[in-house]
Amino acid sequence: MAGPLPLGDPAPVDGRLPADLRIDPAVAFSAYLHVPFCRVRCGYCDFNTYTASELRGARQDAYADTLIGEIALSRAVLGEAGALRPMDTVFFGGGTPTLLPPGDLARMLGAAIDAFGIVEGAEVTVEANPDTVTPAIAAELAAAGVTRLSIGMQSAVPHVLAALDRTHRPENVQTAVEAARAAGLAVSVDLIYGAPGESLDDWRASLRAATELAPDHISAYALIIEDGTKLARQIRRGEVPAPDDDLQADMYELADGVLRDTGFDWYEVSNWARTGAQRSRHNMAYWRGSDWWGFGPGAHSHVSGLRWWNVKHPAAYAQRLAMGESPAAGTERPDPAAVELERILLRSRMAEGLPLTGLAPDARTRVAGLIADGLVDPAAALRGTLVLTLRGRLLADAVVRALTD
Repeated sequence: MAGPLPLGDPAPVDGRLPADLRIDPAVAFSAYLHVPFCRVRCGYCDFNTYTASELRGARQDAYADTLIGEIALSRAVLGEAGALRPMDTVFFGGGTPTLLPPGDLARMLGAAIDAFGIVEGAEVTVEANPDTVTPAIAAELAAAGVTRLSIGMQSAVPHVLAALDRTHRPENVQTAVEAARAAGLAVSVDLIYGAPGESLDDWRASLRAATELAPDHISAYALIIEDGTKLARQIRRGEVPAPDDDLQADMYELADGVLRDTGFDWYEVSNWARTGAQRSRHNMAYWRGSDWWGFGPGAHSHVSGLRWWNVKHPAAYAQRLAMGESPAAGTERPDPAAVELERILLRSRMAEGLPLTGLAPDARTRVAGLIADGLVDPAAALRGTLVLTLRGRLLADAVVRALTD
């Protein structure tokens, strides 16, 4: 289970938005649908997920109907605010969404489309464990309107998968990709680097295996040790080594080189898309500060600067909705300084860059120093945009500090 929810103000029982909130109909709107179920908890995972023994009365077979109840609530709340917009992107995350029958995922997607509509050519993504994807499931998802499958590959090396407590076999990734392709779905694969015992050669093998699958998109994330996870406890007890920062930097540089040489362009620090293929439009909606409603236990939402988050446990989530109440646990409106910090943090990580005109004058004066340090692309800066170099991507947090301190 994830860590504690953020602090914030109490959320209205009916979920109503503040009367002074003004929604811009020109801002894109997305939906995130959280499916919090997993067969096994991975040792590194800090997401809000639950195995069968942790559900405490919540019913997995009733989950779709429960979440559809929140969709109905969201339509009423946003309709009262006078700004119903069709969805640009939809993302089923988890957990393992494909643990639910594809018919349940289809019903949830259908309910969201009935509530809001969906733009032509919208991106609809489902995350999947490789072991849960069959040709029949992929075909049923495609028929329901899903356009993209995001497959949790993580590694192609058995001992690295074991260190991460992943239960799938490496060959099952190819089976899942082939099933998705046969159904006409775009394919993304997720990788993690820096696991205990993973060498640079192990990582090279995983990159080679991932590129040989010819996906449209690859995400590669450095392993982060989150408090409260099994892996954090193992490291604290000295059972496994902590990630090595220098090795992870070498792994990132290797990933960028291998992916660039095999036809992938980076567009965000941890994300690459095949040249000419679709980037993750849903993630870009987050990074650009668009509006979204997060459905499900522990899910977060953002509309016109207002943020809120749902109660964490599936049983509490279901109980709230059964009582006709909003599942929101808390809400906040970040002040302008916090909003600006987040804008700089997120936009500077993207290849499209951060417009220099949006920076405070004292921050703009520091850009020359960042160029001199090899962290910022000088040609892009001359064109008025801050774009990180490869070295800058490795030290992205330092760039943000330089621009905001």
